[in-house]
Amino acid sequence: MSKRTWALIAATFVSIIYGLTFTVAKDVMPKYIEPFGFIVIRVFGAMILFWLVSFFGPKEKIAMGDFPRIIAAAFFGVALNMLTFFKGLSYTSPIMGAVLMVTTPMIVLVLSAIIMKERMLKRKVFGLILGLVGTGTLILYGKSMVNAPNATLGNLLVFINAVSYGFYLIVVKKLMDKYNAFTFVKWIYTFGFIMVLPFGWNEFQAINWTIIPNDIYWKIGFVVVFSTFFTYLLNLISMRELKPTIVAVFIYLQPLFATIFAISLGKDELTWIKITSAILIFVGVYLVTQKKVISEK
Repeated sequence: MSKRTWALIAATFVSIIYGLTFTVAKDVMPKYIEPFGFIVIRVFGAMILFWLVSFFGPKEKIAMGDFPRIIAAAFFGVALNMLTFFKGLSYTSPIMGAVLMVTTPMIVLVLSAIIMKERMLKRKVFGLILGLVGTGTLILYGKSMVNAPNATLGNLLVFINAVSYGFYLIVVKKLMDKYNAFTFVKWIYTFGFIMVLPFGWNEFQAINWTIIPNDIYWKIGFVVVFSTFFTYLLNLISMRELKPTIVAVFIYLQPLFATIFAISLGKDELTWIKITSAILIFVGVYLVTQKKVISEK
């Protein structure tokens, strides 16, 4: 099997794991663990795993001048990203959360145009407008009676999470070009843990471990080991062989898997608002990410 095939399989598994995460994490919080308390567990567990694996990786020294970029990556990729995602997911439903995450590639494009001065085509601008209309509709009107106590706030927080992750992808790119990922990812999670601890300490202390059922413990472990640690490893495999645009396409599979898992388990329901918003977002994303094709005569 070729390296490219393995990379495609890895990217597909990442989408499946993330699709599952929307429903799995929703089962844990806020019933057993509050969102910020869960983030402390997630980041601490992943940090330990990354440090353990780093001892078997290449021995590289990070230049002091790169630590500000690592700290920025920790803020956007761990702290703000995860805090807004889990808090938002505790308020909204799994399907709406997954659909909003699809806006990430569009956000990356906008940030690239602003920060890296990349040229914006009219087709992409139109796609962005469509995507934003879909996102805005979902945030304002995508109410759900299933698993969504405050859908409007939850959708807004998940959207902020997508923007934060967009910043992270841009910030971390130079680090990936310069170092092996295991050299710096342990530091990203270390600084990230320091950042999330003040927000999640009270909620972590408030956890009543004695009332948590065994299946919830397994779901906590799934989020730490699979949704955080393994997805990062699988992303590394896919990013070595595939272009970022191809890897980004796999983000679009997340709502599909999230919807299948959530509906099959009775954790969510489809509405016309969600379907219409999703169509607008998907069309917008398609227009934004499509390369310009020169037709042959």
